[in-house]
Amino acid sequence: MIAVAIIVGYLLGTIPVAIIVSRLVTRGRVDIRRSGSGNPGGFNTIREVGRLWGAVVILLDGGKALVAALVGWLIAGDAGVYAAATAAIAGHIWPVWTRFRGGKGVATAGGAQLVAFPPYFPIYLISLLGAAIAFRNSAKAMVVAAFTWVVCSVLWVAFDWTNGWGPDVSAGLIVFSALSAAMILVKFRLAGRALRS
Repeated sequence: MIAVAIIVGYLLGTIPVAIIVSRLVTRGRVDIRRSGSGNPGGFNTIREVGRLWGAVVILLDGGKALVAALVGWLIAGDAGVYAAATAAIAGHIWPVWTRFRGGKGVATAGGAQLVAFPPYFPIYLISLLGAAIAFRNSAKAMVVAAFTWVVCSVLWVAFDWTNGWGPDVSAGLIVFSALSAAMILVKFRLAGRALRS
């Protein structure tokens, strides 16, 4: 059942929200993968299509991971939450439908955390925003957020702190946090190389 949760999570994560929204709103004039930074995510949509539609993309990208985690919970219990949430982030970053060229996973991670690790979600937002203001660099901000994400997951498991409305705290929380953070950092690094080339 965990394998089923992973498959469902991945498939939900692959939904190309930014591509769909940008094409619908601009009636096909904007292909978000060929505009601006080329990243099919919310922040590029904000720059290329407008703030409102960028915000819609961010919410929907988070929403698909939230739904994936909930479905994983129904399919395979607590382990299914962590598995499906991680798979949704992987699906967003490396979607099979677009030759594995997806977004960076920042908003998708937030949606996954709302189910899998709800106490960390406000810390995630604060660490991202604070680091973005301090460094004025999204990649460095994500490094800070990724570090705090993994550290917090270890602390939650070590001290058996409550996970809010999320699943029971277990080693799965650490695996979810570490794998998800690593995937996002890899994507940022690959995106940085592509922009420099």
